[in-house]
Amino acid sequence: MEKYESIRYRFEEVGSQITDPSVMGDMKRYVKLNQEYKRLELLTTAFKDYKSTIDNIESGKQMLAEETDEDIREMAREEVEASEALIPEKEQNIKLLLIPADPEDGKNAILEIRAGTGGDEASIFAGDLFRMYSKFCERRGWRLEITNTSEGTSGGFKEIVATITGEGVYGVMKYESGVHRVQRVPQTETQGRVHTSAATVAVLPEAEEFDIDLRDSDIRKDTYCSSGPGGQSVNTTYSAIRLTHIPTGIVVTCQDQKSQIKNLAKAMIELRTRIYNQEHQKYLDAIASKRKTMVSTGDRSAKIRTYNWPQGRITDHRINLTIYNLQAVVGGDLDEIIDKLQVEENAERLKEAEI
Repeated sequence: MEKYESIRYRFEEVGSQITDPSVMGDMKRYVKLNQEYKRLELLTTAFKDYKSTIDNIESGKQMLAEETDEDIREMAREEVEASEALIPEKEQNIKLLLIPADPEDGKNAILEIRAGTGGDEASIFAGDLFRMYSKFCERRGWRLEITNTSEGTSGGFKEIVATITGEGVYGVMKYESGVHRVQRVPQTETQGRVHTSAATVAVLPEAEEFDIDLRDSDIRKDTYCSSGPGGQSVNTTYSAIRLTHIPTGIVVTCQDQKSQIKNLAKAMIELRTRIYNQEHQKYLDAIASKRKTMVSTGDRSAKIRTYNWPQGRITDHRINLTIYNLQAVVGGDLDEIIDKLQVEENAERLKEAEI
């Protein structure tokens, strides 16, 4: 409660600043203040709720001390017990809110899935993972848009890149970065043997325009004909875009849309994100060494999850979680796994912050 007064004062101060025209003209500062305002609003609400519960306990105890009517005393006793039972959860919630939030968590994300070891089966599995994430996004009300694909020879994808937009996308999807392993009898197997294949998933927080100072003179733009299945524009119009960032050598391509302008807009978002993530990678490396729930996107060998088809089993190796609902998970029901990863990360964050 001692912290509450300073938080309430800062909440009112930030609320005043975000309506100041001079602040609204500085987009980078305005966005940061808005993010801080939302966090302080959650804290202020949590503190008020906590104080209300404390007040209920005190008034109930006072009633027990003063009241002689046994029915009223029993009601007061029940109120005190019910309120006291809520205190640990409310205190834990405030502790978590007091830890500075990761500013990346509220961002949109770019999802990359690449087939790993296992040949054609790895590409098929990459396709399965993409369908799983597509259904998961649909359940969450997020929008998923493909920007680039390279199809496998027997189905699935050698590589697929997509953007995911919605509320708090990166804060949820970040747990999916790493190597996903599958154990099953491949479609290409004639003798019924179980094979192990893998695909790599990388989730990057989408950079916003003010995160990166991107100059046109540093970008080389190439256009070419789209490839793969599609309508009349495929292989006939120069709608596909390839952008090369000369200072870093980063190359992105986008050929999903028939319109060159739309492809360029998507490619610019991805390029900005990849440049931004060169710096973000240092942050990921730092926290990956402290938190078992997080895997650095640079560590392509980090096995995070195994999908065992014969036993209907999924194991998340970071938190030693094993569940037997594989069909539901690959159908997009990732909530149980992600919820447990978030609980584990919150415990690790509390330990780091020593709150």
